[in-house]
Amino acid sequence: MTETTSGPARGSRAKGAKANKGLRIERVHTTPGVHPYDEVVWERRDVVMTNWRDGSINFEQRGVEFPDFWSVNAVNIVTSKYFRGAVGTPQRETGLKQLIDRIVKTYRKAGEDHSYFASPADAEIFEHELAYALLHQIFSFNSPVWFNVGTPQPQQVSACFILAVDDSMESILEWYKEEGMIFKGGSGAGLNLSRIRSSKELLSSGGNASGPVSFMRGADASAGTIKSGGATRRAAKMVILDVDHPDIESFIETKVKEEEKIRALRDAGFDMDLGGDDITSVQYQNANNSVRVNDEFMKAVESGGRFGLRARMTGEIIEEVDAKALFRKMAEAAWACADPGIQYDDTINHWHTCPESGRINGSNPCSEYMHLDNTSCNLASLNLMKFLKDDGEGHQSFDVERFSKVVELVITAMDISICFADFPTQKIGENTRAFRQLGIGYANLGALLMATGHAYDSDGGRALAGAITSLMTSTSYRRSAELAAVVGAYEGYARNAKPHNRVMQQHADANTKAVRVDDLDTQIWAAATEAWQDVIRLGEKNGFRNAQASVIAPTGTIGLAMSCDTTGLEPDLALVKFKKLVGGGSMQIVNGTVPQALRRLGYQPEQIEAIVAHIAENGNVVDAPGLKTEHYEVFDCAMGERSISAMGHVRMMAAIQPWISGALSKTVNMPESATVEEVEEIYFEAWKMGVKALAIYRDNCKVGQPLSAKTKEKEKAEITEKTEETIRSAVEKVVEYRPVRKRLPKGRPGITTSFTVGGAEGYMTANSYPDDGLGEVFLKMSKQGSTLAGMMDAFSIAVSVGLQYGVPLETYVSKFTNMRFEPAGMTDDPDVRMAQSIVDYIFRRLALDFLPFETRSALGIHSAEERQRHLETGSYEPSIEDDEVDVEGLAQSAPRQQDVAPAPVPAPKAAIPAPQQAPHTSAELVEMQLGISADAPLCFSCGTKMQRAGSCYICEGCGSTSGCS
Repeated sequence: MTETTSGPARGSRAKGAKANKGLRIERVHTTPGVHPYDEVVWERRDVVMTNWRDGSINFEQRGVEFPDFWSVNAVNIVTSKYFRGAVGTPQRETGLKQLIDRIVKTYRKAGEDHSYFASPADAEIFEHELAYALLHQIFSFNSPVWFNVGTPQPQQVSACFILAVDDSMESILEWYKEEGMIFKGGSGAGLNLSRIRSSKELLSSGGNASGPVSFMRGADASAGTIKSGGATRRAAKMVILDVDHPDIESFIETKVKEEEKIRALRDAGFDMDLGGDDITSVQYQNANNSVRVNDEFMKAVESGGRFGLRARMTGEIIEEVDAKALFRKMAEAAWACADPGIQYDDTINHWHTCPESGRINGSNPCSEYMHLDNTSCNLASLNLMKFLKDDGEGHQSFDVERFSKVVELVITAMDISICFADFPTQKIGENTRAFRQLGIGYANLGALLMATGHAYDSDGGRALAGAITSLMTSTSYRRSAELAAVVGAYEGYARNAKPHNRVMQQHADANTKAVRVDDLDTQIWAAATEAWQDVIRLGEKNGFRNAQASVIAPTGTIGLAMSCDTTGLEPDLALVKFKKLVGGGSMQIVNGTVPQALRRLGYQPEQIEAIVAHIAENGNVVDAPGLKTEHYEVFDCAMGERSISAMGHVRMMAAIQPWISGALSKTVNMPESATVEEVEEIYFEAWKMGVKALAIYRDNCKVGQPLSAKTKEKEKAEITEKTEETIRSAVEKVVEYRPVRKRLPKGRPGITTSFTVGGAEGYMTANSYPDDGLGEVFLKMSKQGSTLAGMMDAFSIAVSVGLQYGVPLETYVSKFTNMRFEPAGMTDDPDVRMAQSIVDYIFRRLALDFLPFETRSALGIHSAEERQRHLETGSYEPSIEDDEVDVEGLAQSAPRQQDVAPAPVPAPKAAIPAPQQAPHTSAELVEMQLGISADAPLCFSCGTKMQRAGSCYICEGCGSTSGCS
């Protein structure tokens, strides 16, 4: 995207650039004389975000301006998370233009102030190209940039921090303070506690030391109190201990013991769900824990040998342990509660560009940023699907040239940000300015692989992922060398020139050895090879502007803001997604990547249509008509009928790691049935493959999650269902049951309701038995055409006949509420403000009119008055005063269900199908399709089920995270 003044674009990269001449910026996406904003269609949207659990409004801002191609979810998240200024005041941002301008103009000014550009014209092109890329969701900065840049508050741009702590009370207390300030700013931090002497060593006064595990309690309590950014979610932190620390066994067991405590308290009736009233009594829940292992230990595990634990003060071995037994304890703990993760120390430091300035001891909370202590890293991620060229006939290519130019643009912007950035501590500020660590990465890898017909766990998928990663990092370091020629190398480069260039050669050598698989990845490998050659040549001449260039972050909130189907390097969650619609409502859709993949694989339009229809109905590709079984693997996802194996995740990490400066934020998902031996195998094989760090997560291993109670309810329901089935079988053997139709009398009370759903008008007449509830329903749609009108007539007759044969109304309500199809959206009924479809509205209205409060409340259906009461009192139920009968009111509202006698023989509650909670995100939709309950937490902001993003959780509904940005 840019060139220097020393020559033409390509030639300048090969020859280097003359210092202090500035960068020449070329246009890639923009048009001279036309601002990027003028090339898109803008529209006004209303953003109203509610808590799906109680209907309360979490956020509301109307009339915000966005391009017409932005998804509802992206608009909601950017408006609620990133717009600055108090809502309802003139200072509040009202559109995407203001937000992007606030950022790109700040970057341009800083670039000009620090002599990055050759001329004002180049600065303007930089501004326009950056604005275009953000506007079209081609990439995104990490969240702190959107929060802080261009505002009066401190302009913190980094999301990732590594702290340090020494063996002194002053340093430990300083750790608490520094960590708290980072949490207060909405970011996360990690550190290694291995300098703190163990509980098996003596203090200078002669007494025993407390040990690092004891000091973890204070830090954990501090994190739990401060939370992150003042929000009601846990802080993001990482705690690391070296495997040769004498307290390593206590460290490994900390969370396992707490999980046992959670079980005991839960069984005693305490609220131990994440966010529950009593969970705060449990320790060590606000951090991810990792053990830092070295090659000496792993070789001892391999050989079955002994391993020495060393005193922190003297370095002498004070205890020897069985390496394999200690490794087993790590695996058992991870199997039981997902902690600790593992980090491979020698692998990490083998790729360290600045060893002369210190070792890499720690990482950020999600394990992707690994560099010197007391440093930070600002991140940005590219949307890979934006670079896939598809002619619609199955012919695809990756736009190598445009990808490279966007990488250059983003790296330039990220480096400029360090010039004006603020930092939470003086030490972090000094070190970050001295080493200028950057973390460019990407999102949507899983979607890209599927769209190009590659299985996530395949040689072709790994080759394509590796090629893109190699090209991204090589282009980044090439730009870093070009920047060094213009504005100077990072301060620590002179001292670390030899190891830095050695690491660049390691990357280049790995690129040369990489296996090429098909036409897509081969062209990318070729471009990466050329770029690495430039990196070696320019680096030796100019040095580098940045000690680190790339990481793969979780891309939680920013991934949703870019409308990515998949986060970071994760595979797709499932083949069917939950999509919000403009104007309200939602629908289930088959991923758009599926038809692309089928075209790439050579299927014809008619075959694609049939396969997509099968997926829509079944949620998977098994037995899809015409789909070859050898192509099933292309559509494997993180969850579902065909989920990717745990080792498949590890193999993908290993395929990417050689071309990432830092590491990869990813959790290796394992089924609940996985064994401790399988955890051991993953930890061992990842070391062999050269992965720097990983964590496993076995389904349902956590106790303190919101669904543990539901699991117990499910078990009870299964027992009850079996009992009822036994009774029904016995009765059926005695007497044959035949339903009898009970017709309505000629004169019958009724209610006629007019309604509007998503602009479609209609009328519903509901007639009742004089003494026994609803008996028939008639529906009339206005101006909707004969087909819809006829279908509604037929539907009305079917429902009415069922009611007269004794089908309980609550059965219809549980089946038909939350059914989604157009028309859908806003209604004119104050009790039912939003409807997913006409059928959804009809049965919500019937429930409100004819079901008793207890029955419909169990189904989650409440009137406007009841929802208001809940907001004021915490209960939907009417008070004693409300229960006093108003005779006039009853006369006017008859014949509502409350006014008529109950059915003489009501159906037993156990026989009524349990209402199914409506899904509000793709994660919840997958759970419903698979009949499972994943133990992810509920979002504190909107109440929906979160999903994993690396080592953190992301809420697809509102963009909130459990720590990652």
